[in-house]
Amino acid sequence: MLVGLLFSTSLRLAVVTTALFSAGACTGQFSPGSEPVQWAADSSTVRTAAGTHYDRSAVWQLFWGKHYRELWATPVTAPVLRLGAATPNGPLLPLQAGGSYQSRTLRLQAPTGQQYVLRSVDKDASRALPEGWRRQLLGGLMKDQTSVIQPYGAYVAAALADAAGVYHANPRLVFLAADTTLGKFRKDYANALYLLEERPDGDQRLTPSFGRSPRVVSTAKMLADIHQRPGSYVNARAHLRARLLDIWLGDWSRREDQWRWASFPGPGTTEYRPIPRDRDQAFFLFNDGVLTRLVSWVVPRYQSFRGRIKLGDVEALTHTARALDRSILTSLSDEDFRQVADSLRLRLTDALIDQALQAGPPETRARVTAYFGPLLKARREQLPAVALRFRRELTREAWIVGTDRPERFVLSATGKAGQLRVQHLVRPAAGPDSLVGDYQLSVRHTRRLNVYGLGGDDVFELHGRLRPGFAVGLHGGNGKDEVQGKNLRETRGITWYTSSNPDPEAPAGVRVKLDPERALNYNASSWLGRYKLDD
Repeated sequence: MLVGLLFSTSLRLAVVTTALFSAGACTGQFSPGSEPVQWAADSSTVRTAAGTHYDRSAVWQLFWGKHYRELWATPVTAPVLRLGAATPNGPLLPLQAGGSYQSRTLRLQAPTGQQYVLRSVDKDASRALPEGWRRQLLGGLMKDQTSVIQPYGAYVAAALADAAGVYHANPRLVFLAADTTLGKFRKDYANALYLLEERPDGDQRLTPSFGRSPRVVSTAKMLADIHQRPGSYVNARAHLRARLLDIWLGDWSRREDQWRWASFPGPGTTEYRPIPRDRDQAFFLFNDGVLTRLVSWVVPRYQSFRGRIKLGDVEALTHTARALDRSILTSLSDEDFRQVADSLRLRLTDALIDQALQAGPPETRARVTAYFGPLLKARREQLPAVALRFRRELTREAWIVGTDRPERFVLSATGKAGQLRVQHLVRPAAGPDSLVGDYQLSVRHTRRLNVYGLGGDDVFELHGRLRPGFAVGLHGGNGKDEVQGKNLRETRGITWYTSSNPDPEAPAGVRVKLDPERALNYNASSWLGRYKLDD
């Protein structure tokens, strides 16, 4: 522990010292209009670089990484976007500014009602720092580290998603002119490179890359629906395919607000399929400097895009979406993971990869193809092994999540030591119970299982000799919940966490405790508190 503390302290000192000597190296701010621009004779295109300010000395790159500085400093040709004349039917009107910790975005609306988003190519990582001395001291350094991002990676990611069979936006590079239609946004947004793409929201029946969904919704709306109505569900295999694509692209930043969901209603049911968005961190390259390599040891999620995906790095690569993954993927078996991974590996042929790498500015294609082609092909062959490791990370602490309707969860001994079967059934007001999930868990890979009933009057049935070898938590949530024993023998390791039952009666061998997270586990609405739902 002392060694770790000394290392962490030394690292902080190295960062602070280097930041002091590099004061003024980068502005720490996104500054539209700061790059030299060469206009075509007819003003329809420009030639400019995304970020010449990332072109640093050899000594600097030795310590803080070469990253993608060469691509950032390469002048590229982009069409000029004038909002006032952007469509045949009229202007694209700016609605609101936005963005995450790094990107700057501007939402636009066409006369047809279709909405688009402008996403700045250049980023500003210093915005993640709080206002004050830390931003003043480290802002320039943080800004410099934007060069870890492949500036045109979203182009390639979209083309590869299409090849993989995953829904996606269709970004195109534009240079935003200082149009009067920008209005109050003109000063902060004009004269810079942006990616223009469709906004995945609402009716998208005219957009094939969004599955022609009649209604695309946010993660918050999707989660609220699937945990309020048993007939609504996420296509788990489609979500797994999207998550394996994330790993393949080295995209570790997949927070819940970086997804949209294409809905497909049917009789009494709604299916959701994922639409990943915001590919800023795809092809992330961080650990190619002396000091950045040290930082990557301390912050494991900063995994660089290399030809080999280390199985030990899968946890860090997938960590930011862990709650979402546990909510959706627990129902899939080892065989499901193998099948999806094999299908993806076979689908991503060398020819498709080579074709996808032609996306992006012509001036960068040769370098992008030569560098990324061999790496993507090598990573593709590792997908089956990576998929199984991903499942191990998820099932180490497995979740089974119910709804606000009355349900029955049946936990049964399988006859094999260290194994447990869980069946999830909906209890309709009339008619027999309906099976909606069937799970098999093993002590070989699971340390803990949490079953969340959420709202409704739920029943947890325990059958047989229940000694799975891992802890099992039954979280009743709101409602009059029951835990029933059926031919129980030698039950061990099961705890009933109550939220609202005044006098719970549990079978012998089942411990009863007040749920320490009852504020989160109470119902479908409170359950949303487990996710990062900023947008």
